[in-house]
Amino acid sequence: MPPLSPLGTVVAFIRSALFAVLFYGMTVLLLLACLSVMPFGARKVVPLAEVWSRIHRFLARWVLGQKIVVEGDFPNEPVFIVSKHESMFETLDAVMLFQRPVIAAKRELGSIPVWGAVAKAYGLIIVDRKGGASALRGIRAEARAAFADGRPVLLYPEGTRVPHGERAPLKAGFAGLYKVLGVPVLPVALDTGRLSPRNSFLKRPGTITYRLGALIPAGLPRAEAERRVHVAINALNGPETAEFVDSV
Repeated sequence: MPPLSPLGTVVAFIRSALFAVLFYGMTVLLLLACLSVMPFGARKVVPLAEVWSRIHRFLARWVLGQKIVVEGDFPNEPVFIVSKHESMFETLDAVMLFQRPVIAAKRELGSIPVWGAVAKAYGLIIVDRKGGASALRGIRAEARAAFADGRPVLLYPEGTRVPHGERAPLKAGFAGLYKVLGVPVLPVALDTGRLSPRNSFLKRPGTITYRLGALIPAGLPRAEAERRVHVAINALNGPETAEFVDSV
């Protein structure tokens, strides 16, 4: 994107500051609300998480000036969603966009004080690469419970936020989940990093696009599934490259 003008930069800074004050202030209040309802059942956290996500979307639209466009349709069947990851934006937006997904994440995220406890109550599947067969069985059981409750499972297969335009390799965790879940994969491309770059306070106005790809069937050979996912989640990032899998 072209650089902002000096005036545009000042306006974007003011918008970003107002957004931060409003959003993080509401986040603290909602975290306290979640902690207060958790003793009465973890499921009570889910609607509060959806409120949090909707507040984020509202503030992004009317404070930051960021519009959302979704290309494609969500399937009616339980799916394993794999999404490009460029910004904190999609992690906040996912709860409402994907209809309360259960999120597969590395163990460290579940260890964050307060937030980790609330995230686990909402539905966080811990992916322990060193857990072996027993860990995979636990993941499969949690995922099946989510599907039975009408909730998809979401993974960011690159493992970290990637600057817009770059194509990070997939982490090996995708292949393990793809095998044990045994459901179709919905790949999602996005361009959130153009307007809300990682590690940047300054956020720009404009249009954010989510592109829902064609379903990838279950049961494909690992290399083919990984290739299809890598192509699909990078559909908004320019030409494809040959290297797309990280063995780590």
